[in-house]
Amino acid sequence: MIGIIGGTGVYEIVHHGRIKSRKTIRTPYGESPEISLFRLHDREVAFIPRHSPGHDSPPHMVNYRANIWALKELGVRQIIATNAVGSLDRNIKPGDLVVPHDFIDFTYSRPSTFYDERTVHVDMTEPYCSDIRSALTASSAAIDGGVYVCTEGPRFETPAEIKMFQVLGGTLVGMTGIPEAVLARELEMCYASICLVSNYAASISPTRLTIKEVFEVMEKRKEDLVGVIEDAVKRLDHDPSCPCQNALEGADVDEV
Repeated sequence: MIGIIGGTGVYEIVHHGRIKSRKTIRTPYGESPEISLFRLHDREVAFIPRHSPGHDSPPHMVNYRANIWALKELGVRQIIATNAVGSLDRNIKPGDLVVPHDFIDFTYSRPSTFYDERTVHVDMTEPYCSDIRSALTASSAAIDGGVYVCTEGPRFETPAEIKMFQVLGGTLVGMTGIPEAVLARELEMCYASICLVSNYAASISPTRLTIKEVFEVMEKRKEDLVGVIEDAVKRLDHDPSCPCQNALEGADVDEV
């Protein structure tokens, strides 16, 4: 089964397939949002709205552990996530679709691991699954590569912070990509993100940032975004065998 974690503007993908059922999963971390199970291009797909229906949960309050755990419990092995981001690079413009290859984590208050009672160090040398990234970038609509900087939110970043992120090598900035990528790796699930650039970041943008422009760009490009995801679903291997599926081998201190 393939999981899709939908951010702003991609809930419509559910209606592109044949809906079988909707489920809410009870997890050790709380109840998940309602998950739509449907069939798309001969694949079983589970769609979960990251922010809950109605965009009720702001980025720093999303129950990331419940979301990822629920997908694992349903049998999901591969996750395609979508993220709305700001650009740190003038060459990456609002409306562009970008598949990042690495991330920098500037979150600080979110539960970020399933292993509070055990010492588990998962390898993040390749933070995003290469197989899913290849499926997403096979479409010419998506830019291959970029470093995703995740901030705590819910405020936008300051000009000084943006300059720091640029010096560190960041190309995109958002609020929702972490700890998702790490949690998926801890449960041995493949995970990659496709980011829709909604704006230039603070001090790069010629105008004051508002959430309105985020939704305006998403509205214009959501069909293209959904198209890239659909194409990736068709391309993904039915039986993934990449290293993500064995991420806990050699990671648990108790087994050393």
